Amino acid sequence: NPGKKVVIIEKNKDVLGKVRVSGGGRCNVTHACFEPRDLVQFYPRGAKELLGPFTRFGPTETINWFESRGVQINRESDGRMFPVSDSSQTIIDCLLKACKQADISIWTSCGMQDFEFPKEEGGTYMLQLLDGQKIVTSKLALCTGSSQSIWNKMSEKGYKLKAPVSSLFTFNFPKDPISKLMGLSVPNANVALEGTKLSYQGPLLITHWGISGPAVLKLSAWGAEYLATCKYQCQVIVNWFPAETINSIEALFSDWLQQNLKKQAGTMVFGDFPKRLWSYFLAKSAIPEELVWAQLNKKQRIMLLEILVRSRFTMNGKTTFKEEFVTAGGIELSQIDFKNFQSKLHPGLFFGGEMLNIDGITGGFNFQAAWTAGFLIDNNA
Repeated sequence: NPGKKVVIIEKNKDVLGKVRVSGGGRCNVTHACFEPRDLVQFYPRGAKELLGPFTRFGPTETINWFESRGVQINRESDGRMFPVSDSSQTIIDCLLKACKQADISIWTSCGMQDFEFPKEEGGTYMLQLLDGQKIVTSKLALCTGSSQSIWNKMSEKGYKLKAPVSSLFTFNFPKDPISKLMGLSVPNANVALEGTKLSYQGPLLITHWGISGPAVLKLSAWGAEYLATCKYQCQVIVNWFPAETINSIEALFSDWLQQNLKKQAGTMVFGDFPKRLWSYFLAKSAIPEELVWAQLNKKQRIMLLEILVRSRFTMNGKTTFKEEFVTAGGIELSQIDFKNFQSKLHPGLFFGGEMLNIDGITGGFNFQAAWTAGFLIDNNA
């Protein structure tokens, strides 16, 4: 739409701050999931609504958009996609260059105090900025994230909103000695919330406050509403052998034990675990490291196997980071026309990003939803 005048109004002193910190400063642009019906499965909220939009602008179109502007995108083994430069600045520079070429104005350090909606169809929107300036426009796109003040104003305008809750966060186990193993990771574990059907399997990282890593972050997304309800206090179960149960691990352990009866527990590890993590398992099972496996008693054996497939932790709180934090909640999706992300209540008003009750798990999915919304808004505004 070369005849349109576009202005981006940004409250902060710089635009694209979340792009800058995403992916540890590398910017996880999108995910290599190119079939829309598969792609929507990674969105705890908004899957049904995103199916149509993803058929029109999905990961393939995102990659083509950036590569046509000189930014090559690299696929990693887990499907995440980053610029080959491994720097989010590459993405920022590309977007800013595109704005300049399209003669788009960017006003930074420019907060919005209030806005007025048209009283009749075909009318204009009026924005009042914090510096007192007023702007009149025929089309308005709100992408203000999880700003509670904006959400309150939208509620006053007649919009239904889902209460905001955190998504993509780590689990805190403040009293468990596992935190002394911070920095250790395992490539595959299953993490579950006791009393629910919520679980996720994948890499797990031990931190100085509890556990993190893809398995935990993704579980926090699917369990965002439940965890908020229980105030982030619940029992977390970790299966360090995710393909096994108590019965199947018993058989594997028995065979392994027969081959290592003369070895000491602390020097002969069952499974592919870091030595310090194995020592933690032994301590929790009341098994001295100098114990010879032939001396293992029935109680110790039961405790060890239980810990290997059902380690129990008491979650008490969460930790969020700028590069991980996502908010679930926002404007209820029934009020949006997803052909163009336009409001059904106010023609000419569009929404994107965390304004909507849409969120994906970690891995480039939240950015993809944002690119899709931006493209469809731009092509229909």
